[in-house]
Amino acid sequence: MQIESIGKILPNLLKPAEAEKNSGVQFENVFSDFIGEVNKTQLDANKITGDFLGGKNVELHEVMIAGEKAKTSFELLMEIRNKAIDMYKELSRMSA
Repeated sequence: MQIESIGKILPNLLKPAEAEKNSGVQFENVFSDFIGEVNKTQLDANKITGDFLGGKNVELHEVMIAGEKAKTSFELLMEIRNKAIDMYKELSRMSA
């Protein structure tokens, strides 16, 4: 394994900050994309469960994993929503 000099690595550390400014990723897109991903995991879990119940070649552990992924992602979304509501209430209380 070859060790690189710090001079080669340092410019690369500064590039992500510049890339974020130019990439066009918006703050609101992060939430809408996450909601879309949660919805996709829910739909995937429903599909794989339906396939299992329909007698298709789906193992029980695949159904359980898909269900737990969907449950966990939904719980994370609800926690983010709750924190956002709490933050809004706190900001409203501070400005009043």
